[in-house]
Amino acid sequence: QGQLVESGGGLVQPGGSLRLSCAASGMKFNIYSMAWYRQAPGKQREWAAKINPPGLTIEYADSVLGRFTISRDNAKNAVYLQMNSLETEDTAVYYCAADRDYYTNRYTYWGQGTQVTVSS
Repeated sequence: QGQLVESGGGLVQPGGSLRLSCAASGMKFNIYSMAWYRQAPGKQREWAAKINPPGLTIEYADSVLGRFTISRDNAKNAVYLQMNSLETEDTAVYYCAADRDYYTNRYTYWGQGTQVTVSS
């Protein structure tokens, strides 16, 4: 059974940066597409970024395009989200997700989430 564990969240000032990590286990990581989602207080969970198994195809939501970068290291079974120029609106619980279908929006595996708070 696959497991995903996020880390790297915290409190950061507006304009600052954070790097989230997601460690995968119990799955053949290099055949899974990975995604980052986020859920702000009182709002629905929204997709932020995704990356295909070899890391050659990447997509971003308009809300994070140009500020966030998704990457993966298949040798380390990990996916990352580099977040720059953070805004208060980026405050949310961030989740990583995995599925073999790059085009799905119903991911098979989910992490427990890591809190990101952007505040002065």
